[in-house]
Amino acid sequence: MLRVGETTKEYLINAPLPTHGGRYTVVSHRDVIDNTIKMLTDSGFTIERELYKSCLDAKVAQGVYHIKPTTTSDPTIANETELGMMFAWTNSYDKSKRFQCAIGGYVAVCSNGMLCGEVNYARKHTGTADQEIKMQISSQIKNAEKHFREVIDAKNYLRTVRLSKDEQAEYLGRMLITEDIIKSTQLNEIVREMKEPSYDYKCDQENAWAFYNHVTHGLKSAHPRSWISDTAKFHKFITADLLANMGIQKSDTTKEIAVDEFAYLDDIDLDRNPNITLSTL
Repeated sequence: MLRVGETTKEYLINAPLPTHGGRYTVVSHRDVIDNTIKMLTDSGFTIERELYKSCLDAKVAQGVYHIKPTTTSDPTIANETELGMMFAWTNSYDKSKRFQCAIGGYVAVCSNGMLCGEVNYARKHTGTADQEIKMQISSQIKNAEKHFREVIDAKNYLRTVRLSKDEQAEYLGRMLITEDIIKSTQLNEIVREMKEPSYDYKCDQENAWAFYNHVTHGLKSAHPRSWISDTAKFHKFITADLLANMGIQKSDTTKEIAVDEFAYLDDIDLDRNPNITLSTL
């Protein structure tokens, strides 16, 4: 039995498919990988690195792709050197997690992930889930530069914020106890990073960007089932709280399926309600 950790593409595509029967629609890791790679390359992205994790005999799998647009008309993206663009997905065979995917960024020096909260697509593996998953992967890729620009803007903002050690400690307590973003083992790793950073983030240790990276470094050990959700939840929590402390209210201009709204889809049977689509939720 394979424990949680890094694995290979070959291991995932050769993993036995589930046999749940009934209305369950198998969305294979192979299909997710093949469709993701094809859609990225067809859309003009170069895949610079592929990273895969799995657990429990590949019953839960995660894919992360470091990507780069062949061309871009956005000078901010063209000139960005500290962050790279990232596409990530999570898929399961044991019904423990619905398919998820998101565009975000990664920190070049350490590969820490950044997801700005727009974690899209969550439905049970039933009916036409396999086809709709392809549509959602395509939709995310189509909006890749928009999402990546948001990640760059967040990074630049965090670099301007001073965060004392006491404030960092308070955030860690809230993330562990009340927000349920990190686990105790991750807390220990984050504290070690705060005392002796593994990487140079080119900023003072009492800077929000340094703290952000210490946390995302600790989140690397998250279960593949929860890494996307945890990373996006942390980003939303820290940026919204910092903005609120400055008297700024962050407003959304688009309706997205947020991490904490996934349970809402449990009560909707898209197969029995053909007039309901993801765009109307």
